[in-house]
Amino acid sequence: MTNIDIALLSFPVLLLLIFLRVPIGLAMLITGIGGSYFINGSFLMIFAQLKNLTWGTFSSYSLSIIPLFLLMGQFATLGGMSQALFKAAETWMGHKKGGVAMAAVGACAGFGAICGSSLATAATMGQVALPELRRYGYSGELATGALAAGGTLGILIPPSVILVIYAILTEQNIAKLFVAAFIPGILAAIGYMIAIAIYVRLKPGSAGHRERAPYSERFRSLIAVWPVLIVFITVVGGIYGGIFTPTEAAAIGAFGTGVIALMNGGLDRSTLKTSILATASATGMIFLIVFGAGVYNAFLALSQLPQTTAAYVGSQGFNPWLIMVVVLVLYLVFGCIMDSLSMILLTVPIFFPVMSALDFGLTPEEFALWFGIIVLIVVEVGLITPPVGMNLFVINSMARDTPLSATYRGVFPFVVTDIIRVAILTMFPAITLVAVRLLY
Repeated sequence: MTNIDIALLSFPVLLLLIFLRVPIGLAMLITGIGGSYFINGSFLMIFAQLKNLTWGTFSSYSLSIIPLFLLMGQFATLGGMSQALFKAAETWMGHKKGGVAMAAVGACAGFGAICGSSLATAATMGQVALPELRRYGYSGELATGALAAGGTLGILIPPSVILVIYAILTEQNIAKLFVAAFIPGILAAIGYMIAIAIYVRLKPGSAGHRERAPYSERFRSLIAVWPVLIVFITVVGGIYGGIFTPTEAAAIGAFGTGVIALMNGGLDRSTLKTSILATASATGMIFLIVFGAGVYNAFLALSQLPQTTAAYVGSQGFNPWLIMVVVLVLYLVFGCIMDSLSMILLTVPIFFPVMSALDFGLTPEEFALWFGIIVLIVVEVGLITPPVGMNLFVINSMARDTPLSATYRGVFPFVVTDIIRVAILTMFPAITLVAVRLLY
């Protein structure tokens, strides 16, 4: 059995472990160690490699941004920012057909701009918006579908934890990736609102009516969201303006949201301890997945599978756009059985060299930025596609009276808009790259 055969055999083994509910980080770690043993025939080299890989992975300065962004999301929740965002969006849009659901999507976009996590955005906004949606007569199907889809904006609108991981894997500039993600993120929110508008017209009974709020109430609601605007402008504006690095921006954002939460009465000794423990737990989970993926990818590199595949695809003269479509379809399939972070860590080291060998008429840096955003959007779709759409389970667990099958039906229009958006951004890379080209 050749090294390539061992590497190819590792994929079904890994999927079997995931199917048996072995944590994904541990599954990749076991498969990577086992595969390296079959190639080397000894554990001594593997143990030496683990020592170096552990230090090389966790000594990365860029990884420090992850717990800081997670902590910022924790403080933002305690500071009542999610409620302020939803209230402001609801007073301005709630009277329209499907307006409360649109407001929930808009609030998800705003909260995602200071959170960076899809699951945290979905869980937080679900607690805030779901009772209001049910209060105004929205069906469980539409309410849960809209919130599950809106939650995905947490990993697309910068700052984004997944984009940080992608930047580390492909050695790209985090700030430029954040800039590239901004326009696709806005398009995502607009697409979801259009889907809601069409949905409520095709199914008029799925959405109730909210009275138009007076302008005095609308402007008062805007005053309440000033902390969100300050944090967003400081963090994202500081990164875009080159005032400080993404890691420094994350630290400033975490400190700022903490101060706001303290001023609003949401932060005390007990909630501070809870926030730090929750951040530490989430960071530990992410770092285990990062380490497991590092071991597994080191095994794949040892087997020469990524290099061989890239060389083969580059030498065959395949149409680059056909290969792109195949890769995106594979991501959609993987999204049905894996979480977003695991997908990125597992597939990017394999697919990125292959795609980089093809000619899309872009510079290497522009291709890396464009490909990263496209992959992130497809990964985002995986969060709302059954059977392992994590956002679906998070939102459905809050709506006890809504069957999971109804949530699946409710999210379908949003998946359609995502696929349309992927097609547009794939055909027209300039949409993704225009902001980067203007700023840099």
